[in-house]
Amino acid sequence: MLKSPADTSFPLAAQKPYSATHHGHTRTDPYNWLRDQGYPNVENEEILSYLKAENFYFDTVMKPYETLKENLFREIKGRIKEDEQGVPWQDGLYDYRWAYKKGAQYRTWYYRPRSADPFTNDGWQLLFDEVQEAEGHEFFKLGVLAVSPNGKYLAFSVDTNGSERFTVFIRDLQTGELMPGSIEETSGEVVWNNKSTALATVKVSKEWRPYKVIRKRLKGSSEQLLFEEKDTSFFVHIHATTSHKYMIIRSADHVTAESHIIPLERLRDMPVCLFKRKTGHDYYVDHGGGNIYIRSNKDQKNFCIYWVMEEEPNSPWRMLLEGSDTRYIHGMQAFASFVVLEDRIDGQDQISILKGKKCAQIKMPEDVFEVGIGHNAEADQPFVRLVYSSLITPPTVFDYMLETEELVVRKEQEIPSGYDKDNYRSERLMIEARDGARIPVSIVYHKEWQKDKGNPLHLYGYGAYGLGMSPSFSAARLSLLDRGFAYAIAHIRGGDEMGYGWYEAGKLKKRTNTFNDFVDCARALTRKGYTEKGGITISGGSAGGELMGAVLNQAPDLFAGAVLHVPFVDVLNTMLDDSLPLTPIEWPEWGNPLKSRNDYETILAYCPYSNIEAKDYPPMMVTGGLNDPRVTYWEPAKWTAKLRATKTDDNLLLMKINMGAGHGGKSGRFERFYEIAEEYCFLLMCFGRTEK
Repeated sequence: MLKSPADTSFPLAAQKPYSATHHGHTRTDPYNWLRDQGYPNVENEEILSYLKAENFYFDTVMKPYETLKENLFREIKGRIKEDEQGVPWQDGLYDYRWAYKKGAQYRTWYYRPRSADPFTNDGWQLLFDEVQEAEGHEFFKLGVLAVSPNGKYLAFSVDTNGSERFTVFIRDLQTGELMPGSIEETSGEVVWNNKSTALATVKVSKEWRPYKVIRKRLKGSSEQLLFEEKDTSFFVHIHATTSHKYMIIRSADHVTAESHIIPLERLRDMPVCLFKRKTGHDYYVDHGGGNIYIRSNKDQKNFCIYWVMEEEPNSPWRMLLEGSDTRYIHGMQAFASFVVLEDRIDGQDQISILKGKKCAQIKMPEDVFEVGIGHNAEADQPFVRLVYSSLITPPTVFDYMLETEELVVRKEQEIPSGYDKDNYRSERLMIEARDGARIPVSIVYHKEWQKDKGNPLHLYGYGAYGLGMSPSFSAARLSLLDRGFAYAIAHIRGGDEMGYGWYEAGKLKKRTNTFNDFVDCARALTRKGYTEKGGITISGGSAGGELMGAVLNQAPDLFAGAVLHVPFVDVLNTMLDDSLPLTPIEWPEWGNPLKSRNDYETILAYCPYSNIEAKDYPPMMVTGGLNDPRVTYWEPAKWTAKLRATKTDDNLLLMKINMGAGHGGKSGRFERFYEIAEEYCFLLMCFGRTEK
């Protein structure tokens, strides 16, 4: 096991008395003080000093491996085309594209009149330069770019500290000047009206809940309230339909939705509710070809497709396509004369074209892959743009030509340092969990890798919110595969890989299925010779970090090391704190321990932070972001502090808090590569493979 260096002392956080009682049960929490009472402002010097001490310890321990980190960084960076360009698209009056200039951390965006010759590269004008806009900011994230329908104005939103509170600006494209009256504290979403005289955006509360849709005229500072969600467990989002005819306001938690519609010709109108919320009913709306299309789970948990005429939005829904226990419809986009579906058949991604009652699958070039609907800006175009990859195929942009039914490659990610997919192999296993469920596992490795040779294996998992982890490509991952690792993804319950029921089987009272599935996959991979006992490192982020904490408590001896990125490990305390913006919306996922004793006891039984014990744990690397509104910085900090004081081993425990970033880490593309290099360096350290 990777030990803490004897010549370097690690920080020990102070312990301070604190207790809380719920449902007759009293818990002590000596690290409760690590939550700054002024959050989201973090100014408590004792807290900041502790976090800085942990960062100093991280840097000190990792310093001897600086050469390895730099080698990994150069490898990963060398697989990325520095002057990469996106595939152009058309929308309204213009063609658009983005590109990275050589060495740039951020994109530059261009546009040109649609009348330009599409077979040349002429006529492109600068639309937005992220590099210039990011100057002077430690963190920079572009939310949205939205050109007005008349082509005269650009609305854009930016976050400059990682808090996911975006400011919306409007620029006059003819003069290049910013218009007066920026809109602060938004979710970053923007929808223009069709007259280019006003736009809508979503305001966030002081607790960071997107809750209020406002309309702002281009000229003038007044704001009109279009919609306000009073229920603190619901978040609000907006989007324009593919037809550009309506704006949809979607208010939802994780299982229940309600949508309102406003014509973009009359954005000042009050929204019309399409179907009032009913607990457990989730639905999504788009418009095309004179009809409103709805993807809904009201009759089948794996969703069906319905339609109504736009003239009668409140009329009874008409069935267009039924879902089934084996067909899971998880995405939809409506075009002028058809609907495109993202579905999974027996757990495998598919794209289908639904025209009338006829539904046809698009044949893909491999048997196991990830595919989704790409950027399709217009409802009446001769193709459907798709994004495709597999464990061994780099991300590829396809246009499915509707007339010829051909897949045309528009772009495949280039690997400048060289890549031959024939050098790699992939597999898909079905592993039986302890309760008999069969868990899919995707594995990739170098062709020279062999079973039963004691090679290391890295196992990744997430398993929450119905967010399935597809078998997709990673150029960075090659640095592990080329060093003898196999890399596996456990498609555990809590995701939706095998349908909506797969999600339901890993939430609320069934949450422990997720953790058991992961542990059972690790044990089975060891039995099957993909590694030897103790030869597995693991990683997960956010809810996947909760997974890491739970499995480390359950079976720490299985693993050689673990990486917990922005880990949601203090589940019970967070779900008891309804002042946090994400807590009420999360209750349908985890349960409400404030009201329910059963939910309290269920969460208490598995909460990673609550169940740290005096026993040996494997080496760990923990990360967090000071400005993270999703998993607050004190969760990784409390986990690390309690582990240091409780565990009985001397294995290495590292924590790194990004002091100027949020949930996604640092913002520049090369900065992200460096963070991946740090993670891979730690994984190699766990196996003593630090020679190259």
